[in-house]
Amino acid sequence: MGVGWLAAIIIGGLAGWLAGKLMDVRFGIFMNIVIGIVGAVLANAIFTRAGIHVASGWLGYLVTGFIGSCILLFVAKLVRR
Repeated sequence: MGVGWLAAIIIGGLAGWLAGKLMDVRFGIFMNIVIGIVGAVLANAIFTRAGIHVASGWLGYLVTGFIGSCILLFVAKLVRR
């Protein structure tokens, strides 16, 4: 069972904001939210292809988005240097 588009955007944004706080990245809240949404989409696609199922519903999307956001923020931090 998935969540709708609006909920996915909100959850991805929350995941990006949380990842930005955890990793102490200062790209600005808007950029963290965008990275969170993109990270959620990419991590969800990667996990699905690998056969990894974190959880379903909004909690699963939040965890997946958080992991994807942390990875993207780490890469963005490396590129920014």
